[in-house]
Amino acid sequence: MNKLKLIDGIYLVAGSMIGSGIFIVSADIARTTAGGGWLLLSWVIAGLMTLLGALAFAELAGMFPKAGGQYIYLQEAYNPFVSFLYGWTVFLVVNCGTIAAVAVAFSKYTGELIPFFSIKNIVADLGFIKINSAQILSVLLIVFLTYVNAKGIQYGKFILRVFTSVKILSLAIIIILGLLIYRNPDIWEINLLSFWNTQSVKAENGQIISNLLTGATLLMAIGTGLVGSLFSCDAWTNVSYIAGEIEDPKRNIPKSLIYGVGLVSILFLLVNVAYLNLLPLTGSPEGADALSRGIQFADQDRVGTAAATVMFGNSAIVIMAILIMISTFGCNNGIILAGARMYQAMAKDGLFFSKMKDNNKNEVPGYALWVQAIWASLLCISGQYGQLLDYVMFSVMIFYIISIAAVFILRRKRPEHDRPYKAIGYPYLPILYIILAAAFCLNLIINKPEFCVPSLFIVLLGVPVYYIWRKVHSIKN
Repeated sequence: MNKLKLIDGIYLVAGSMIGSGIFIVSADIARTTAGGGWLLLSWVIAGLMTLLGALAFAELAGMFPKAGGQYIYLQEAYNPFVSFLYGWTVFLVVNCGTIAAVAVAFSKYTGELIPFFSIKNIVADLGFIKINSAQILSVLLIVFLTYVNAKGIQYGKFILRVFTSVKILSLAIIIILGLLIYRNPDIWEINLLSFWNTQSVKAENGQIISNLLTGATLLMAIGTGLVGSLFSCDAWTNVSYIAGEIEDPKRNIPKSLIYGVGLVSILFLLVNVAYLNLLPLTGSPEGADALSRGIQFADQDRVGTAAATVMFGNSAIVIMAILIMISTFGCNNGIILAGARMYQAMAKDGLFFSKMKDNNKNEVPGYALWVQAIWASLLCISGQYGQLLDYVMFSVMIFYIISIAAVFILRRKRPEHDRPYKAIGYPYLPILYIILAAAFCLNLIINKPEFCVPSLFIVLLGVPVYYIWRKVHSIKN
């Protein structure tokens, strides 16, 4: 069987993390906190939390080097019910919703180069739903990448290596150009003057409305800003799903998690430092160009494009469109490649369609790949993936907290179990992650309850589904 090496594991972590978020979400963070220092702090905290999570996950990955990853860890530490609720949420929204969102981002930027692919170009009006050419391209991307990965792990690995290398190189080029060649010392000085500014801003009817942030409101603003940076750093656990196809998984998965997360966290932080050397943080929504709009009000929040415009002029739109197309293409390949392995593990436990437990003639879970593709494509066509992803971030963090807590539970339940890698800084660093993640969730409950309630509802929908699957499986047996 064609196995993935350590470098492939690192590429899978990095490739899944680097999507379109790094080029967009900094605008919203800048409006939320309005200081360059707070912008960078949001990325530092997101990177730190992700790295702390990876350090703890590394122990779990070494203990259970089986396909399914986080689903398996929850099953071993708790019970099949908890692990099913996680798997249900991942399939229904997290993985498939992300695949849909990333595919639509690919189509959106393809439309910058080929106007035919536009949400305004309606190709089918079914009465209850209108389908546009951008959605068709999104579905074709999902189908193509699924087909490639169903042909064998070696094909997905090839795309993974090529596109992740290009993405890492592209971010490195942005950093080098932004910090060394095109940096504007005057803009950096202006940003330094308001580095720890404590005002949030928003635009209403062309007017800028600002609010002073102090004490608890400042902490809440930082927490709200973390939604974008944490989402951009997500998908780092994908490598654990594919443990069964990695060489020496007990050692290589922990290394992949730590090296991949560390690399991307540093790149994301430095890209934002580059932004602050190229663009003023503050600006006006009515600004005529990238400099006058600043990071806060970059056109359609496309901070990456605004920074590229400063460096390359009008050709920046084409350059960034190509870069984001490459980034989203590679990102979706990693998510599609890894996600199906978790559904396969669920099927083996009798908690998903029975055919999904089998590999095809190419020794990959072909049926699981195509079921994933069908649901992600339906989300693309429905257009509801974005709202679903907003809702589910709360639940994702809850499952991370439960998974990190599994390190403590398994140390007590199975002290004799082989641990090729032990969590660095145990118990303090895992506890720190749990505290930070719990504070983030509490902030969401206070400031965005409209997201938290639907998030929990999506998870709880899995309760009756779990018992239905159990009943069906027992009848078959």
